[in-house]
Amino acid sequence: MTTGEVTSGTLLWEPPADARESSRIGHYLSWLERERGLTFPGYAALWEWSVTDLSGFWGSIWEYFAVVAHDPPTAVLEGTAMPGARWFPGATLNYAENVLRMPGVADDEPVLLAYSQSREMISVTARQLRDRVRRVRAGLKARGVGRGDRVVAYAPNIPETYVLMLATASLGAIFSSCAPEFGSRSVIDRWSQIEPKVLVAVDGYRYGDKLIDRRAEVRAIRAALPSVEHFLEIGYINEKNDFYPESDEPLAFDPVPFDHPLYVLYSSGTTGLPKPIVHGHGGILLEHLKILALHHDLGPGDRFFWFTTTGWMMWNYLASGPAVGAAIVLFDGDPGWPSLDALWDLIDTAGITYFGTSAPFLLACRKAGITPRKHLKGLGSTGAPLPPEGFAWVYEAVGRDLQLLSLSGGTDVCTGFVGGSPLLPVRAGVIAGRSLGARVEAYDPAGKPVVGELGELVISAPMPSMPVGFWNDPDGSRYREAYFGVFPGVWRHGDWITVEEDGSCVITGRSDATLNRGGVRLGTSEFYSVVENMPEIDDSLVVHLDRADDPNGELLLFVVLADGADLGAPLRGRIARELRAALSPRHVPDEIFPVRAVPRTLSGKKLEVPVKRILTGSPVESAAARGALANPDSLTAFAELARVRREPG
Repeated sequence: MTTGEVTSGTLLWEPPADARESSRIGHYLSWLERERGLTFPGYAALWEWSVTDLSGFWGSIWEYFAVVAHDPPTAVLEGTAMPGARWFPGATLNYAENVLRMPGVADDEPVLLAYSQSREMISVTARQLRDRVRRVRAGLKARGVGRGDRVVAYAPNIPETYVLMLATASLGAIFSSCAPEFGSRSVIDRWSQIEPKVLVAVDGYRYGDKLIDRRAEVRAIRAALPSVEHFLEIGYINEKNDFYPESDEPLAFDPVPFDHPLYVLYSSGTTGLPKPIVHGHGGILLEHLKILALHHDLGPGDRFFWFTTTGWMMWNYLASGPAVGAAIVLFDGDPGWPSLDALWDLIDTAGITYFGTSAPFLLACRKAGITPRKHLKGLGSTGAPLPPEGFAWVYEAVGRDLQLLSLSGGTDVCTGFVGGSPLLPVRAGVIAGRSLGARVEAYDPAGKPVVGELGELVISAPMPSMPVGFWNDPDGSRYREAYFGVFPGVWRHGDWITVEEDGSCVITGRSDATLNRGGVRLGTSEFYSVVENMPEIDDSLVVHLDRADDPNGELLLFVVLADGADLGAPLRGRIARELRAALSPRHVPDEIFPVRAVPRTLSGKKLEVPVKRILTGSPVESAAARGALANPDSLTAFAELARVRREPG
């Protein structure tokens, strides 16, 4: 069987016979039987209990992982209404303290290995990591940083950013990061909302063989954030060694309530400014302990890698690795330089046991004919649905014995709520199951759960890692509207999903207009704010189309030109330069087309999703309800373009 012939649902991997004895989830099952008198014949029964007895399940996670708390909780869950469920009331703890406990890791054992195209490899032991956090914590404290203050990093996936996050959390302050590939406008849109006290930034970075200077962007960001009282530069291309100040102050951890803000992540900005999503210490800790240990089977002796930038939630996900005893491997640079073999070679160089990446990257490697042949315990894929041929390629070209875990979740919960388990088989094109503690269902338009049919992905019971709220949303109205406006009391996530009788599922894409390029979500409103600021352009619309042979897919921009404007080479070039400078290289479209009008609803909203459907083959009449459009004839141009693009030659 070749990867081109595999069909959806083909069995590719089965759990080994000793999975319950050898895996961490198996050990957890034994613990439940011994300590709680609970027995489960398999994963399905365990999942059902985990989403039915929420207090029993999450209380067991707290106890099984021996969470370090300063004050014990008075309960596990106070009310199950969403939003508003309150987890572990009365408890105080600190996320950083639980991460830096690093169970099963010796003081002199490497717990962080950092690889970069900007400098030499860095290895940090458990003792050194604690010491670096201690020193940066002292430096922040000396600058007046305390509980609730915001510390932001315009920095890549390097040890300094990681240490800064943990040091910030240890003080009860709040962290936020943006990757340095983000243009100044993207960063300012995010951080102006949270008004940081301290800004830390790199001077630049290397991406493959290109040197990228970011000092001008940093100046623009500083000028736009009057709240910043202290600025610290990481000399990343002009090497400096003063990031870790000398201090005798001991390492300490400020005990904070379970739902105290830990960090702020951001939505993609599809319908306005990116939403500042506030995550709490306790919810993130419990969720990541559960998923990293029980689903990814990570623990002492593992080296955990995920290709990510600091602008994607997978960085925060990776950051929790030491909490379950796994060392983490950081990488900063171009994953395709000097070739697509670069990250696969890192497996041997760094001793990686668990390799995480995006579905588009795997498909690009398949298209390029790469056969890495690596010994891995597990391989994680996220960022987009992985099609059957992607699954088959992993088992043919990478390794037959690894567990492939196709994961889907979101920045909103900072985890994957559907994925896999060491106890579940892997089938081509199918997500193996729903994560423990995540009551994921498919809803029909009437809000009724359906099985074996396409529906809206919802979460119908609370999870601890649901956001504490949005920043500067005192009455919670923006938060409620974002997730609970369609199905009251039930979280609507914005994906299309089919859940089968056995709990396996298939996600077929976003039900909203978020763009996903190379595993990184991009917001349409950010495009529009740049493009439509040009006098030659009256209106615009952008869509992203997946391509099996390219991890970045295809980004198409449609523009309505002002009277007298010409979409010639000069204007096309300026559009590309403006988007690259203000946002990032990923925002530069592959093609730009002139159109007479952008389709809009009667209330004036642009219709990206119907346009995408038309361009991928849907008839106009099934892509959008004409009666809901202010200008239904505007769709004709997109149907004609779709026809032309389908024609050979």
